[in-house]
Amino acid sequence: MDRAELAEVLRTARARVRPQDVGLPSGTRRQVPGLRREEVAMLASLSVDYVVRLEQGRGPRPSSQVIAALAQALRLDDDDRDLVFRLAGHEPPQAGRIATVIRPSVLRLLDRMADLPVLVLSAKGDVLAWNPLAAALQGDMSAWPQRQRNLIWQRFLGSSRCQVGEDDAAARASVGTLRAAQARYPNDPELARMITGLRRGSPRFDELWREGRSSPWRTATKSIAHPELGTITLDCDTLLLPDSDQTVLVYSAEPGTPEATALDMLRVTGLQHF
Repeated sequence: MDRAELAEVLRTARARVRPQDVGLPSGTRRQVPGLRREEVAMLASLSVDYVVRLEQGRGPRPSSQVIAALAQALRLDDDDRDLVFRLAGHEPPQAGRIATVIRPSVLRLLDRMADLPVLVLSAKGDVLAWNPLAAALQGDMSAWPQRQRNLIWQRFLGSSRCQVGEDDAAARASVGTLRAAQARYPNDPELARMITGLRRGSPRFDELWREGRSSPWRTATKSIAHPELGTITLDCDTLLLPDSDQTVLVYSAEPGTPEATALDMLRVTGLQHF
């Protein structure tokens, strides 16, 4: 492990990431470029002290899971991700694993779609990126622990605002998405761990899993219980990124509807809150 070089790479990577790139408010009182250490710690589900020690070249060698979480939080591309793995004394992720690195062009797409809530998901439903309006709609997803920052996990075991009522078709589609991912990535350990945890923790998931059905992400409608605006039902379109096997979810509403008015309110009051 090269502690000094790893510390330097992590510091410079943090300085390159703008808060809006990871769905956080930019604010007006920032004294350093890029993200604060507290924000990196929150996005990677680590303690601030741990991030400080890594950036100072101190402390024990980080595990491969910690490095993967930092690489995702700092939006490292494949080359930079492999570099930090090797600097920490680990082999980079092998072929056949689910991609969690987002191309810069996709992040630019999120920047341009600022007037709609947008999320980027991995092949197994991990929330990899979101814009500020998505946080205003669904809550502070950076506060979810790293391994629970997943829409399917939230559906069956979490407390996401999206879980309104009992939507059997959506639940079946979520399980089918994971089964399709398992067929494409049979050797991905995080996928296997997630499926095992869901089957043990959710009888409903286990029941649907044993049905053996498969399905991709599809366009649908979703109901979201917002604490101030009430239940909002929005169209949810999926844009597929075949090269990385990732999905862009875009929420919208027909003009002139109460849902469109709710989104207009979120663009003003919601963004101020978050």
